[in-house]
Amino acid sequence: MTPQQTQLLVSSAIVALIAWRLQSRVRRLIGRQRLSPVRPWINVVLFPVLIALLALGTRVHPLAGLALAGGAVLGITLGVLGLKLTRFEVTPAGLYYTPSAHIGVALAVLVVCRIGWRLLTQGLPEPAAGSAPPGAALTPLTLLLLGTLAGYYWTYAVGLLRWLGRSRGLSRGAQSTS
Repeated sequence: MTPQQTQLLVSSAIVALIAWRLQSRVRRLIGRQRLSPVRPWINVVLFPVLIALLALGTRVHPLAGLALAGGAVLGITLGVLGLKLTRFEVTPAGLYYTPSAHIGVALAVLVVCRIGWRLLTQGLPEPAAGSAPPGAALTPLTLLLLGTLAGYYWTYAVGLLRWLGRSRGLSRGAQSTS
């Protein structure tokens, strides 16, 4: 197999993997979901750490840092809107919520477009001696998108945890009066 065929095969496999993960992510973003008591906590911890690490890497590039911060603010705003548009359900089978399909699809489209744009303009990164580390390829536009996603998922997770706390309090109160 020639190196070009190998690169094409690897590229095709990566594109297929990304498409599969995006498809599963979109289905999860727009459908009814059972509230996991653990998943929101992971998001509440993970995304601030991600933002802090990215911010640490952008301290010598003020525009990149501003893009990251602006994205986080935009994401928090979208998260608050997303929570207002979410349908919450308390059922005997558990707690369920249905996120806003519009916001979920819009975020997925942004990610797909950004990945597609990077692949079209720069191709897949090839490891080369003396090349810049992968983090050096984070442009202000990419950081804006990452900040938006992190801000959205963090805010949404906080909202889910708040709803979980209120719902548990309501269900306990209903059980004690019965």
